[in-house]
Amino acid sequence: MRLDELYSGPGVGFEAPMAMLAACHDRVRRTLDLIVRLQSHLAAQGVTDQARSAATDILRYFDIAGPSHHEDEARHVLPRLRESGLPDLQALADRLHDDHDAMQQDWQLLRNTLIAIRDGGTPVWPTDLAHRYVSRYRAHLALEEQVAFPAASHGLDAADEAAMGREMAQRRLG
Repeated sequence: MRLDELYSGPGVGFEAPMAMLAACHDRVRRTLDLIVRLQSHLAAQGVTDQARSAATDILRYFDIAGPSHHEDEARHVLPRLRESGLPDLQALADRLHDDHDAMQQDWQLLRNTLIAIRDGGTPVWPTDLAHRYVSRYRAHLALEEQVAFPAASHGLDAADEAAMGREMAQRRLG
């Protein structure tokens, strides 16, 4: 399997990095939906093998792919917004950066509960925290897709896009 197949949807790879970032959002949404389903499952059935499996999947996504995705945005989307010279886009870059920080803080708290579930423990599910995390992330994705990604793509030529894709791939190779 090629590295770009691990991080992209069908037909979207490092050769189209902005499209790849957008495709990642579909996986983020599926994982956020899994958090919501896990919460319902825990309320109805407690910690089961299915709950442990779901916790493992959520941890895997937000511990591995999530940070890489945020790093891609920090290196390639937010600077383009800041360099636009447009105050609204510069403010958006700051907001998205702040969202990343807040989501990371919430993730660390939610992560502890998910680790306990994965390992067979029966922790109290942090309903308010999970709701805040999912809600903030969904609003964040919408802002990126509706405003940030189109603005960051504006004026992006083939050479810039190729360099961006190479950097993203190289960083994942380690």
